[in-house]
Amino acid sequence: MKYIIKSTNKEVNIEVSETKGKQSLLLKAFQECQEGRCSCPTEEYKKLDSLEIDNSVDTIHLKLKSKPGLQIDETEIDKCLEYTRDKVNDKK
Repeated sequence: MKYIIKSTNKEVNIEVSETKGKQSLLLKAFQECQEGRCSCPTEEYKKLDSLEIDNSVDTIHLKLKSKPGLQIDETEIDKCLEYTRDKVNDKK
């Protein structure tokens, strides 16, 4: 799994690629965050207003929008993605 994070003042866009064989596990983990059940070692999900998930054959696109007046920390999102990658890779 590889990913690219691009952020603006109001949202963070993430492109997760090279997901073959792990896409369903990744989507499940991202959906948990979307539903407020995030297990990542960060509190950034509390800043989320919305999380949109779009996927194709080997790529998942995530759009995180922050609550008014808050900004999502890209460094914390990086930690969360690393955690999710390790969690998914541990499931064989």
